[in-house]
Amino acid sequence: MLLTIARSRRILFVGGKGGVGKTSVAAALALARAREGARVLLVSTDPAHNLGHVWGEAVADAPTRVLTVGGGCVDAVEIDPLETIERHFASVADTMRHLLPERLHASASAHLERARTAPGSHESAVLERIAELVAAGLETHDLIVFDTAPSGHTLRLLALPEQLTGWTETLLANRDRSDRFAAAARSVVGTRDEQPSADAQLRRTLIARRDRFALLRSAITDAAQTSFVVVAIAERLPVAESIDVVRQLRQLGVDPAAVVVNRRSPADAGPLLAERRAQEEQHLAVLRDATHGIPITQVPLLPGDLAGAEALGALADRLAAAT
Repeated sequence: MLLTIARSRRILFVGGKGGVGKTSVAAALALARAREGARVLLVSTDPAHNLGHVWGEAVADAPTRVLTVGGGCVDAVEIDPLETIERHFASVADTMRHLLPERLHASASAHLERARTAPGSHESAVLERIAELVAAGLETHDLIVFDTAPSGHTLRLLALPEQLTGWTETLLANRDRSDRFAAAARSVVGTRDEQPSADAQLRRTLIARRDRFALLRSAITDAAQTSFVVVAIAERLPVAESIDVVRQLRQLGVDPAAVVVNRRSPADAGPLLAERRAQEEQHLAVLRDATHGIPITQVPLLPGDLAGAEALGALADRLAAAT
């Protein structure tokens, strides 16, 4: 079931509570699709990046090829929020220099410095980068897999595209209203527009931003194109959080297509693990009842560290066998 979902989607978000194995599952899904000849873009949005460690490769903010297999490949990206913020504010500063008279440059620069560390700057910058990667990745890759930050952070990010699209639409509407008033005033006093190119540049910037967020919002709420895979372990708190994630995803209009229950204890490895597995079954029963028919894939506790293509391949085999 899990690979069937991955084959039929263009974007997959893999998320859940911290420490449940999201990165390993995301990387194994990417590897499984690459084995089938797909070009996969694997993106980490988690500030505590682990993609590089999992693949044993240096991964940066630009796509890095970590796997080539047959006609398929995996290109990995670890979003760098600081680099994204710097790039974003450099672009804003450049726009301000073109739009504002020189006497206002110093105060505008001071305002930008304060905004750089303001609450929400990190999330907005990461979302800008996600929007860029989605727009580019849909052109260059068959599948984009996002290895996300822990649940709360990711759910806030998924709510932002609609909010920021609406906010930018308001800015554009206000700008249009201001332009009409200015044009009317100029016609009365007989003056010419002294900054047509600056106004056009601002409008182009706002429209491009609105369109990026609108594309992202449209993509993540299209269940035929995008799904969310929730990763959990069969313990009380991860199960409770997973149930809440499914509920919030549905409220956001995002398709929670599958749950992966990772690291299941074996039932035949002594009384301690058998007792633990019996307890896990109780938590799984709660999860099944609360997720209303969402398919659940169970992955056994595997030996060794899940790092490197060979270990990820073993996990990919398990995910494929469970489909």
